[in-house]
Amino acid sequence: MSDFDPLQIIAHIPPEDPAVYDMICRADTVGVFQIESRAQMAMLPRLRPRRFYDLVIQVAIVRPGPIQGGMVHPYLRRRRGEEEPTTPHASLEPILERTLGVPLFQEQVMQIAIVGAGYSGGEADQLRRDMAAWKKNGKLMRHRERLLEGFARNGVRREFGEALFEQIKGFGEYGFPESHASSFALIVYASAWQKAHYPAHFTCALLNSQPMGFYQPSTLVRDAQRHGVEVRDVCVQRSFWDCTLEAPGEADGIQSTQPGAHRALRLGFRLIKGLGEAASRRIEAARTEPFRSVEELRTRAGLAKDELEALAESGALESLVPGRRQALWKARSPRLDGLFARKELDEPEVSLPALRGAEQLLFDYGRKGLSVADHPMNYWRRRLRKQGVTRASDLVYLKKGTPVRVAGLVLNRQRPGTASGVVFMTLEDETGQINLIVYGRIFEQQELVARTSSLLLVHGEIEREANPAPSAPRDPLETPVIHVVARKLERLGGREGRGRLPKLSRDFH
Repeated sequence: MSDFDPLQIIAHIPPEDPAVYDMICRADTVGVFQIESRAQMAMLPRLRPRRFYDLVIQVAIVRPGPIQGGMVHPYLRRRRGEEEPTTPHASLEPILERTLGVPLFQEQVMQIAIVGAGYSGGEADQLRRDMAAWKKNGKLMRHRERLLEGFARNGVRREFGEALFEQIKGFGEYGFPESHASSFALIVYASAWQKAHYPAHFTCALLNSQPMGFYQPSTLVRDAQRHGVEVRDVCVQRSFWDCTLEAPGEADGIQSTQPGAHRALRLGFRLIKGLGEAASRRIEAARTEPFRSVEELRTRAGLAKDELEALAESGALESLVPGRRQALWKARSPRLDGLFARKELDEPEVSLPALRGAEQLLFDYGRKGLSVADHPMNYWRRRLRKQGVTRASDLVYLKKGTPVRVAGLVLNRQRPGTASGVVFMTLEDETGQINLIVYGRIFEQQELVARTSSLLLVHGEIEREANPAPSAPRDPLETPVIHVVARKLERLGGREGRGRLPKLSRDFH
């Protein structure tokens, strides 16, 4: 395939790869299309997709239609074998058999209206249109009694009809036709396959497509590192505007021919705040041979002082001047203009102290929104350990209801319309992610801290799907769904500038 054709690429991905489904069942889906949200990731270990049609269900079930119609828990119980799949009437069995007797798709609702309530094809299509616009014109409500009367005539239980009508109202908010869910599931599988087998390529493509999805570049980079990807920082000698892939050994000047998934990820200039694409292209064009000094870089690439400072603070000048402080000194040094623009000033060498770790971290997050080799929580862990604060990686050992304190960098905040005011937040510490449930009353009482803090300390208790013995699961597929129900939120801040991290979370979208 010499020309890039996404459809051809998808067609050549092996179907039903067990490794892909193992990864999905663990909710290891950061960056994966459609199944990376908090709600989807919480559902994955419960639904445990093992084949393509399971992904179709997964895409469709975490939607207002099935949720408001009370269809989610019955489906999960039936899938786990906790109750028998049943249908409210034998005539509806062909429609509901593939979803274990639970209607999940718009087409099923229309078919049920025809078979179970005596609708004509035209009337069912009108029902579909009224579903899509019921909050605008209210015409959906005229179907309620018609459906219930039709069900009663055909022996369908009234409680099923009422639950179905609630689901229909939910579809008006957002519900999937099966054809739509199937198309999305194909992209889900293709994305997950790439993440499972080509994590560097997958992350590189996501970074070059920002902004998108639920996660900032910092989370995508840390996730790639957890999957064994070597991430290399921005460098004026090797980076381009976009993030790129490098073969192992290239960073040392050794050209490797190793093919396949084992690639290093080189961060691109696009991540540097204060450096535009035009400046990046000038650097690339001027790189016919390696730059030997900051002044040579400035002259050959025609860089302004603020562009050089952005490169220095981001760490992109390390190959020319080791140390951010030293690089900034060079970037800010006086220069000659006009006829003497290409002549370097003979300045005395100055040896400046290296930045402390926390100071360099602030430069990284301020300029790039991420750090390749560090995390903000590293500078809090010693103090937090004394306060009994639990790391993300240790939550698996705690039983349901255990009081706990956790802390981390806020990644996102979500308030779904179907969650009765509950706010879902994700924190990240140096060991992983922490899922928070903040009930509406708690959020409103502490709204300023909850909405604006970059770093949070949370007092709460463990909530988990099951309550096994406090140990890590032996089977990696038996990943427990763990949340921390927040009772009190505190802003982390203080010395060494740790409270001045930029706000990086993606909120309420």
